[in-house]
Amino acid sequence: MATVVAGMGVFFLRAPRGGSIMEKQKVLVAERISDKGVVCLKAEKALDVTVDFDIKREDLLQVIGNYDALIVRSVTKVNEELYDAAKKLKVIGRAGNGVDNIDLDGATKRGIIVVNTPEANIISAAEHTIGLLLASCRNTVRANKMLEEGIWERKDLKGSELYHKTLGIIGLGRIGALVTKRMHAFDMRVIAYDPYIPDSRFQRLGVEKCETLDDLLKEADVITIHTPKTEETVNMLGAAEWKKCKKGVRVVNCARGGLYNEQDLAEAVKEGIVASVGLDVVVDEPNPISPLIGMPQCVVTPHLGASTFEAQDKVGLAIAEEVINVLGGKMVPNAVNLPAIAATELEDLRGYLALGDALGKLYYQLKKAPVDRLEIVYEGAAAQQETQMVTRSILQGLLSPVLRERVNMVNAELAAETRGITVTEGKVKGEGRMNRVAVRIGAGKESFTAAGMVTPDNQPHITEVEGYQFDTIPAPYMIFARNDDKPGMIGQIGTLLGAGHVNIATMQVSRKKKEGTAMMVLTVDSAVDGATLEIVRNLDGISDAQLVRL
Repeated sequence: MATVVAGMGVFFLRAPRGGSIMEKQKVLVAERISDKGVVCLKAEKALDVTVDFDIKREDLLQVIGNYDALIVRSVTKVNEELYDAAKKLKVIGRAGNGVDNIDLDGATKRGIIVVNTPEANIISAAEHTIGLLLASCRNTVRANKMLEEGIWERKDLKGSELYHKTLGIIGLGRIGALVTKRMHAFDMRVIAYDPYIPDSRFQRLGVEKCETLDDLLKEADVITIHTPKTEETVNMLGAAEWKKCKKGVRVVNCARGGLYNEQDLAEAVKEGIVASVGLDVVVDEPNPISPLIGMPQCVVTPHLGASTFEAQDKVGLAIAEEVINVLGGKMVPNAVNLPAIAATELEDLRGYLALGDALGKLYYQLKKAPVDRLEIVYEGAAAQQETQMVTRSILQGLLSPVLRERVNMVNAELAAETRGITVTEGKVKGEGRMNRVAVRIGAGKESFTAAGMVTPDNQPHITEVEGYQFDTIPAPYMIFARNDDKPGMIGQIGTLLGAGHVNIATMQVSRKKKEGTAMMVLTVDSAVDGATLEIVRNLDGISDAQLVRL
């Protein structure tokens, strides 16, 4: 089983002992994606791709154990039953935005990265939202049906303009922002409720912020919702909420079925509170039993938000590229079970992720006591970064050398928690502060300290180990040697390593004058065998010498 780890700024695959990184990784495409996506996958020589859009559940469970990656849409249930059979799985690709059919906790626990395509279909979803709004406001579907029945009658088909009306958006994420931009062109006033979005985003989009959902309900002439489906948002609008709305409010939902309580919404339509409804999503898809279907005031479509030629091509290509990136060890900004972060920000973090991984890996290669706490302090420019990602990289580096199960950026926090490791973060900001990431790793009464920084060119540097000061760029092979601070130590170690055919790339020495001790850090071009290290340890004046692999 390969392990996904963060090293030198990217996610990469560590080959299992005795395995080969050249062995082809297997991908199963279990639900339909565009031909362009399939072609993209099959063009990768390092992948063995199986396409079976109609695979039966029992067959999937039988074969999934052979695959490193699984690509699905919204039908396949990726749950504990599947995880138990999927012993090799490293990545699940969801061709689309939502991940309602994927047990994220189960994936995270096993270190499986879940990726989706949140950007690929957002334009289509935003346009369909507006299309449903216009169709419901202008009775387009009812009018078409009447003409099909040979009835030319307009008196019961009066609609409503959007001009100068107030649009209330619940959820000002990607799609909500696109709808906002387009409805400004209709000269609508746009208000929004989203407690998780900073004020700066409201200002940038020209949207008035509602502090509470009730504030939005009281003012909106049209309501559209663009939130994920969570415990917090299911039945977000029910009977009590509809009663707070303006009479004649118009409602749209192109996000997820069940965000509006459909039974209560149907009653609000009957009572005249809600004038029209446009729905692309309903509860119990694909076998809906919604009371809104068939009501003359409602336009309902079968989840068509992403169903455009352009969106399907983009979704297929995007999920293929995401899966290829994970299996190839590259950055994955759309990993659902990692902190949300833009691709540009992730690139800026490259050096910090490499530094965090290196700092974490030092401990168990220099110390042996079980860890019970990890304290991290981010200073200066480091404190301005997405520190949660860096903390995960430190934990990954700390735990991956000692745990048999896969530890990566996805499950590092959970792995620490289950082992009773307390993790604390501190930030020291302000002008003039040194750019620094410092860790204190505790084991009972003992503690180990290390620190580092990242230069403007995204290069990580180790600057302190156990109180000794350095400026060393992490390397795959490093030797840390403690010694008495006396003449001749450097020469003796250099001579012994030369005799062992070990080439020294760099060497730095740091001293503690009061203690009369020093530490050498050497980067070397190859691993050092145990016999050579033992000879070094037995030198007069050397108290310890360890090979560290990064």
